[in-house]
Amino acid sequence: MEEFLSLSKVSDMLSVSKDTLRRWDKSGKLKSHRHPTNDYRVYKLDDLKNLNELSFLFEKDEVKNTPSEIKPKRKYKTIELFAGAGGLALGLEESGLDCILLNEIDKDACNTLRTNRPKWNVVQGDISTIDFKPYKGKVDVVTGGFPCQAFSYAGKKLGFDDARGTLFYEFARCVKETQPLIAIGENVRGLLSHEKGKTLNGMVSVLEELGYEVVPPQVLKAIFYNVPQKRERLFLVALRKDANLQFDYPKPNKKILNLKDALKKGVLYKTDVPKSPGQEYPKAKKKIMDLVPPGGYWRDLPLDIQKSYMMKSFYLGGGKTGMARRISWDEPSLTLTCAPAQKQTERCHPDETRPFTVREYARIQTFPDSWEFSGSQTSQYKQIGNAVPVNLAKSVGSMIINTLNNHKPKRPKAS
Repeated sequence: MEEFLSLSKVSDMLSVSKDTLRRWDKSGKLKSHRHPTNDYRVYKLDDLKNLNELSFLFEKDEVKNTPSEIKPKRKYKTIELFAGAGGLALGLEESGLDCILLNEIDKDACNTLRTNRPKWNVVQGDISTIDFKPYKGKVDVVTGGFPCQAFSYAGKKLGFDDARGTLFYEFARCVKETQPLIAIGENVRGLLSHEKGKTLNGMVSVLEELGYEVVPPQVLKAIFYNVPQKRERLFLVALRKDANLQFDYPKPNKKILNLKDALKKGVLYKTDVPKSPGQEYPKAKKKIMDLVPPGGYWRDLPLDIQKSYMMKSFYLGGGKTGMARRISWDEPSLTLTCAPAQKQTERCHPDETRPFTVREYARIQTFPDSWEFSGSQTSQYKQIGNAVPVNLAKSVGSMIINTLNNHKPKRPKAS
């Protein structure tokens, strides 16, 4: 590990903007230094020791099983809910898990799943209409990225029936009806603070009522799991209490991949990204974006253009670093959204003044080039933008397999 970390790298690792780091420097919260040879702003490793999110940098390197080395001892079966375009399901498959049912309501996403995996059992439609009881005792893992919805709180401790009317309830119903050894939900980081934490606490209490012990929820940063993107996902892992299981989250990697790794031949892909259709900027916006350098954003524009482009937002303060943002080759992409050219969440190509194409979007999410997306261009961007990065899912899948491989059923008590 290098002795110094650049401002840019620490920004990526902490998922905060460079402006935020500069403010922390001025306030003394996290001091930077001048590099002894090139005078750039850098951070000494010792200065980062007290940051929980970067504590793994100081762990002694040990020889650990990589995801590809953890092989399932038997065929472990999964059910995937809210499957989308298949990012989570594909990653779990690559880790060695066998999906026996996938549910998704969106027609285009279902066509995507069927096109790429004709043998997958894709059930299209409203999850509330599916009877999962026939799968009881036949599935090891239930996974799903249910949307974040508030509950109505009838009492101090939320119960299974209190969650009715939400998609989490349907996730929990599947768990109740199938009784898997492990249930894993994934969601946006915002679930931690949704309804001041009540929503997440409610989900935990529902799963506990169903006979599951919930591992402390954890936000995983995709950049630490072979994904060239600053995406974060919250994982909620529940283990059946009578099954004597232990789950560990995947260990983060110290190497961070960047946009070049995504779009050029290298460690992730054997070829440069294939050509594909993509959205274009209107002429007026392209003229503005032409002025933004790689790694830059609206503050790099001339002052008069800043004011006209940002309008009222110019006077509100704050970084707003996603606006008029051009990604550079040597940094991970910002989190992809459902549309590549929204003003608040700009994702411009480093060299060409245009949004990322569909295939570039897919690579940033670590989908293989062979994975085809169905529907209109708008639908394809939405499917990719909503997906769990495949390599992140694969890392989580490897730890699911590790947990199941070490499963030692509890012996019944002697009568």
